[in-house]
Amino acid sequence: MATITTQPKLAQARRFNRWDSPWLNPKLLIGATMILVVVVMGVVGPLVYDVTRARAAQVPLNLPPYWMPKGTIKYPLGTESNGRDMLALIITGAPTSLSVGVIAAGVGLLIGSLLGFSAGLLGGWWDDVVRTITDSILTIPSLAVLIVIASFVRQIDANTMALLLALFAWPGPTRLIRSQVLTLRERGFIRMARLSGSSTISIMFREMLPNLLPWLAASFAGNVSAAILAASSLEALGLGPSRVPTLGMTIFYAIRSAAVLRDMWWWWGFPILTLVIIFTGLFMIATGLDEIANPRLRGVKE
Repeated sequence: MATITTQPKLAQARRFNRWDSPWLNPKLLIGATMILVVVVMGVVGPLVYDVTRARAAQVPLNLPPYWMPKGTIKYPLGTESNGRDMLALIITGAPTSLSVGVIAAGVGLLIGSLLGFSAGLLGGWWDDVVRTITDSILTIPSLAVLIVIASFVRQIDANTMALLLALFAWPGPTRLIRSQVLTLRERGFIRMARLSGSSTISIMFREMLPNLLPWLAASFAGNVSAAILAASSLEALGLGPSRVPTLGMTIFYAIRSAAVLRDMWWWWGFPILTLVIIFTGLFMIATGLDEIANPRLRGVKE
């Protein structure tokens, strides 16, 4: 008996959806929104709120937030023992702490990119030198060294703090970029570029760099978070800028004045909450960029 077979229906082509772009990653968008809120607060805040209250002896002392007894809407987040308004401190301190992390991570990523690209692409004795120096610095307890250096610097401002942090911000990106370059240089399009006579600089910036942008962005976001954490740790020990309000120095003054024992939770609670928001936003940005760079992390079958 003859059997009749039918051809399977061809799978319909998937319609293009502009919302399917990997750059519209939910984690990336949420993290970027959280960081954008901090940036906008630093830009718009001084226009709508009197940030001169962040200076000492500008407001009444030890007022709680406005929703607590004895609180007032004039000082929404309360005041502290030095006569400074907490909302003004957050508006001025959060962008300053973020800028310190961005500068330190930017300098570290720039140095790490140059060393990682050159070591991975050139190889030989230069690769051995860069790898040895990088591995040696990674074994040094950076926070302990920064404490010693910061204690000898008489006047520390935000830029000086960022440059101190940048001293230990480049080994991580160097290892990351070097490992990625070692992988890329064996691929076909890189070999074709070499056979076509392209220079080393051209291969680095025209062939490799576009493929490494998501990894570089994720590394930058992670380094910003690490730099802010290191800066806040130094500031909580009293080794930060004293003339510019920062979140870490606000926590230091709260610790020195026994705010925990005096039940003045708003003095240290709001700066810590702001740091948590910044760290969470940067972590989600880094996670989203990792998913963009690695399709397997977002469930895409290759």
